[in-house]
Amino acid sequence: MSNKLKIGLIGLGTVGQGVVKVLDKYDDIEIICCAVNNLKKKRDVAIKNLTQDAMEIASNPEVDVVVEVAGGVKMLDVLMEAIKNKKHIVTANKELLARHGAALFDLARKNQVSILYEAAVAGGIPIIMPIKTTLSANEFTNVAGILNGTTNYILTKMEEENLSYLDCLEKAQKLGYAETDPTGDVEGYDAMYKIAILSNIVFGKRIDINRIYREGITKIDAIDIQIADELGYKIKLIASAKKINHENRDDVLDIRVHPTLVPKNKPIADIKNATNAVMLTGFPVDKVMFVGPGAGEFPTASSVVGDILTIKSEIHSSKNILPMTICHHDKYAYQVDIEKTINCYYLRIDADNEPGVIGKIGSACGEFGINLSYIIQRNKNSQDRATVIVITEECYEQDMNKMITKLEKDNKIKVVNKIRVM
Repeated sequence: MSNKLKIGLIGLGTVGQGVVKVLDKYDDIEIICCAVNNLKKKRDVAIKNLTQDAMEIASNPEVDVVVEVAGGVKMLDVLMEAIKNKKHIVTANKELLARHGAALFDLARKNQVSILYEAAVAGGIPIIMPIKTTLSANEFTNVAGILNGTTNYILTKMEEENLSYLDCLEKAQKLGYAETDPTGDVEGYDAMYKIAILSNIVFGKRIDINRIYREGITKIDAIDIQIADELGYKIKLIASAKKINHENRDDVLDIRVHPTLVPKNKPIADIKNATNAVMLTGFPVDKVMFVGPGAGEFPTASSVVGDILTIKSEIHSSKNILPMTICHHDKYAYQVDIEKTINCYYLRIDADNEPGVIGKIGSACGEFGINLSYIIQRNKNSQDRATVIVITEECYEQDMNKMITKLEKDNKIKVVNKIRVM
């Protein structure tokens, strides 16, 4: 067919093989070459014209669309070269977009090509195109969600099976949900890249990922899960971005990733296992939530192939295809430091089991203007140490940190965990 869309594929791992399998039913789309790290590796799919040089894909004059599912910032030069050669891009590479999206989108605009990346944020959940199309009439004030399936699976199993973090991580690794080195997931990097991309789209500003507060789930213990449940909460790794008023400005963004106590009556509290969810708040739509599989071979391939088909439908119709995908904003957002934010807090405190401990905690909170909404001492352990649980009312992060520093000057008291409350 003369109008057959020709694909150059970079990456033939789990997602890449899923893309090949899904595209197999489309007679008018052909993968003409593919770049891989290991030519001899056994795979579930057969591809002709394999190469270990991704630059060959970027410079191949027959390729219409470069589909990159290899991941990592090492792909920057390859995609830049592909764009210079007037090739449209489909990518699932959230780290690359979060770190170098500005350079890529500026070059794409100059060369009149499109970059589509639905798979980079929430796997199989359609979120980018709905924001750019159906929801484009809205002025958004908040976007938040569970954007990492690995951590949500671990926290779910800790809750349901009363297991430790390490035990649940091992289960996730055996099932293929977590990598051998799980740092990118469990320390919140993956969710940070995704909320940066979402913030860019939702608020029309470029985002400095170095100013996003990031905290993973490695400090969450089974006792935190248990106590949260008793108090009417579930613990989730929440990535969020919202507009706030700060220093007489109303366009400041508070962007962060960290474990959060979520009230059980919030819909997002019910999101379990590897499922992802994205919540948007704006006018006139008010609140909407998108839920679905955030990773995996076919869910992610669904979004990748959807982007390919979108380009296929437009590529012969005009010189400037898909104008809605072109990034026109070039200003960076004003991002607030976490120390300047206001939050409620859950504290788990380990202290000597002796009279006056509760009083010391209350006194330290009072010194920094922090009101308590809940405080209870649980049973002592074998070392005659007690666990004290505190839930505070809203206060500044900087005041909370000062209070903890003050409290821990008493060597009989240790704040074991601090978790923000939704």
